[in-house]
Amino acid sequence: MSQRISVIIGDITQQNVDAIVNAANNSLLGGGGVDGAIHRAAGSQLLEECRQLKGCATGEAKITKGYNLPAKWVIHTVGPVWQGGRQGEDELLAQCYRSSLALVEQYQIQTIAFPAISTGAYGFPVDRAAQIAVTEIQQFLKENYTLEQVILVCFSQSAGDRYLTALKQIDKT
Repeated sequence: MSQRISVIIGDITQQNVDAIVNAANNSLLGGGGVDGAIHRAAGSQLLEECRQLKGCATGEAKITKGYNLPAKWVIHTVGPVWQGGRQGEDELLAQCYRSSLALVEQYQIQTIAFPAISTGAYGFPVDRAAQIAVTEIQQFLKENYTLEQVILVCFSQSAGDRYLTALKQIDKT
């Protein structure tokens, strides 16, 4: 199954996949980090479509077209802000992956790229986020054969190493 999951260091906006996931804020109207990069690369039409969506709750996901991106779709999900781990952050982050993957199933997406959701400005510990991401994706892949490839796109080598470690650990189970 891990043959269907890979970890790379790179720019999510450049991935030639059916869909990319945007680590968005609740407004869906752009921001910093991955969110800002996706909005800049996709162009103003993405912002216009996002305005029609009227925001998104933490842990949920919504889908738009990719516009000027190589990806046909952008799945926007809102990760939790880390508050020490006692505010349900783990479950909310897991829900981001489940909500995004539900849209993968609904739209019969075959290839997808995920960023390291909530690990930037939202402060989620990378090791913990990586474990949650890999666990949720592996669970989904056990029951879904339409999704052929999942790419975990990390911005730094350090984050990439941590996601690779999480992937190797889950392969042993």
